[in-house]
Amino acid sequence: MTVTEMKGHLGFTDDQTEDDALIEQKLDSAQSLIENMLGFRLRERFPEGTEIPTDLREAVMQLAAWWFENREAVTERGKPLPFGVSEIIDANRDWSF
Repeated sequence: MTVTEMKGHLGFTDDQTEDDALIEQKLDSAQSLIENMLGFRLRERFPEGTEIPTDLREAVMQLAAWWFENREAVTERGKPLPFGVSEIIDANRDWSF
């Protein structure tokens, strides 16, 4: 996912550049957490030239957007991830026992 894609997800225009570094940091953090929960790195599983599945892209962007909008701790207990993100991760997780 790119900053440009994320800005589109957030409803920003290309000329709004003041938050680009923060958006990139939120994207990187969201991708890292989701990769840890999945049990694999996205670019290892889907190398350059291979499309990352749309549901995983959506999960990363939803989480990054949620963190962008909620920069402080969220007070709602029992809701560590935005709605739907956990389900996407569970559907794509590498399960090993």
